[in-house]
Amino acid sequence: MTYKETLAWMFVQLPMFQREGKVAFKKDLTNILAFSKELGFPEKKFKSIHVGGTNGKGSTSHMLASILQEAGYKVGLYTSPHLKNFTERIRINGQEISEDKVTVFIQKNKNFLTAQKLSFFEMSVGLAFDYFAAEAVDIAIVEVGMGGRLDSTNIIRPEVAVITNIGLDHTQFLGETMPEIAFEKAGVIKETTPIVIGEEQLLVKSVFLGKASAGGAPLYFASDIEESYPTDLLGAYQKKNVKTAIAAIRALQGFEVSEEAIKKGLLGVVKNTNLKGRWQILQEAPKVLCDTAHNAAGLVEVFAQLQKEKYERLHFVLGVVSDKKLEDILPLFPSDAQYYFCKPDIPRGLSETILQEKAIEFGLFGAVYPSVKKAFEVALLNANQQDMIYVGGSTFVVAEII
Repeated sequence: MTYKETLAWMFVQLPMFQREGKVAFKKDLTNILAFSKELGFPEKKFKSIHVGGTNGKGSTSHMLASILQEAGYKVGLYTSPHLKNFTERIRINGQEISEDKVTVFIQKNKNFLTAQKLSFFEMSVGLAFDYFAAEAVDIAIVEVGMGGRLDSTNIIRPEVAVITNIGLDHTQFLGETMPEIAFEKAGVIKETTPIVIGEEQLLVKSVFLGKASAGGAPLYFASDIEESYPTDLLGAYQKKNVKTAIAAIRALQGFEVSEEAIKKGLLGVVKNTNLKGRWQILQEAPKVLCDTAHNAAGLVEVFAQLQKEKYERLHFVLGVVSDKKLEDILPLFPSDAQYYFCKPDIPRGLSETILQEKAIEFGLFGAVYPSVKKAFEVALLNANQQDMIYVGGSTFVVAEII
């Protein structure tokens, strides 16, 4: 198979949560454990940091990878979802896995993958762990896909576990309340393994304290850290992620990481890891920025940052996925913007017409467009040099214009 044929097989023949939604969700670790055994337990051959949470886990993961790279280590980085190419998910010192390695791995294991009926995400995790083991990384930063307790990445035994924060997202899988979601996220807490909590939230603090205490795991709240270093990742909300990354590095044993490496790593995240889609400015005059924030907690942070921007008119290219609770997020959107409603090009994307109808209920007005590309083109035509265009609502909307 060619690389394109390999991806087509992975995307179409086996379910992918980001594209299909609930049908792809697996409720146990049976498949990934079986795959790990088939591959010779690669996750036991490298050290790791496990990063979960509702918002900020991607940025925090990239910060950690950048810091450890600056400290001189060979660092694996596994994140999801990708924006443009599948290979973005798996990197070593910022370099994406080659397309050939993806193709060879899938071809080699295709019979097992088919017989075992692995999901897209389970295949991706197995590939990442096998690659990190084969390349003998010093440490891998592994981002949780969704939840924690039943996430396929949760077969690792990390040096440090991280939970950035808890918010209401993926409630159809993780629970309807903050404590229920915290219980799922707390599944990454392992016996005696240091756990860093990014934000001290009263509603869920007892969940983490109880799980950590039961397993004798040292627990640290990153919000207790007083100092904070600058980062090249734009957006005031990154200050919380910076503290979380610093706390995780300080809890990490057996690795020499200087304060200079921390500072350089935080200032070189984009250069070292090629992170995209976090308050990313795509052009000036008119200023175009995009952000992958897609749940209430993340959008609150992003819109607080947006209020600090200066512009004449705000144009908003907006698309979402169909399982998003619109009544939770639409009230947060600015009512003084001109909206360009569109549907991300995935099966899970919500119809632009349905999105428009629901948005009107919350005082958000604009026209519908048949694609993200068309919506963005019209926004560019309508905007003058002093205007701002914001593209967001979904990772997949951002992916189509980057």
